[in-house]
Amino acid sequence: MTKLTDVPGFRVGHAQRHGDGWLTGTTVVLAPPGGAVAAVDVRGGGPGTRETDALDPRNLVERVDAVVLTGGSAFGLAAADGVMAWLEEQRRGVPVGPLPGQVVPVVPAACIFDLGRGGDWRARPGAVLGGEAVVDALSGRSGVLEGCVGAGTGAVAGGMKGGVGTASLRTPGGATVGATVVVNAAGDVVDPATGLLYGDLFAGRPVLPPPAEAHARARERLAEARAETRRRQAGAEEPLHTTLAVVATDAALTPAQAQKLAGTAHDGLARAIRPVHLLTDGDTVFALASGPVRLPEAPVERLQEQNALLAAAADAVTEAIVRAVRAATGVETPGGVFPSWQDLYGAGAAE
Repeated sequence: MTKLTDVPGFRVGHAQRHGDGWLTGTTVVLAPPGGAVAAVDVRGGGPGTRETDALDPRNLVERVDAVVLTGGSAFGLAAADGVMAWLEEQRRGVPVGPLPGQVVPVVPAACIFDLGRGGDWRARPGAVLGGEAVVDALSGRSGVLEGCVGAGTGAVAGGMKGGVGTASLRTPGGATVGATVVVNAAGDVVDPATGLLYGDLFAGRPVLPPPAEAHARARERLAEARAETRRRQAGAEEPLHTTLAVVATDAALTPAQAQKLAGTAHDGLARAIRPVHLLTDGDTVFALASGPVRLPEAPVERLQEQNALLAAAADAVTEAIVRAVRAATGVETPGGVFPSWQDLYGAGAAE
């Protein structure tokens, strides 16, 4: 499979809790030693973020060592504290004093809304879970994992179980572009008219729609699950969602070019989720560029490669969303009933 960790030097780690009221987690993307040029583009109307202002190309900080994606809404942003603590121990961060250990790690973070989905409103990530995600990233064990891991543990998309997905592509110029996405959307990932995943439709894959009867039954089951979730949540509709992504590349980009990459990557969300960027979402995409692969010197070839990077970022995000939805597993908790795509449309779902 293709994955963000196909980009040399990058590591991805997950930590999660489920059961006993928990259904949440944290994902960390670690840059290579020396950090990566970083940027962010926020399009949702209800974002929960940390240190994103530092990534404005007009500001001082150009490189970061890690990005955190987390559950727990704004409370969960505390998971970045655990990542900062580890980076400080490694003396990685922005130098602010004459001694090697006098650094301030800049760890941008963004959160999804998953509060109460496990049943306990106060069960949410903190510094401990962030630290566990770093340890996992260093181990190299779970950079390829998808579905209900890390920040995708409590993710839901259109009432259906969401999760984490990852994908990568190579450009004609030899650069690698990888994406890790946490799919937790207010909108749908499945076309209600056909039962096909929107991402498959845009990818042009030869995927046959489910039989009409199977699709109708799947829609009924999803509506029943959503009604039961509302009942368990005392009739309240979930107020916020949010899809998050990190796009990484080994191309050498400036902060402004990285910000363009993050912005274009949002096209991948728009292809696979409908509607997207709502007031009840906080959709956020980070871009990281480590830089060993230089852009061509000739102006025409340079422009072609830049466009290829932008296209690859959007395509990788779309593919990662599809993979996240297909890999997710359904769950039922005191906080709700969240069937997966496999539950509704997989083999034997219509039986």
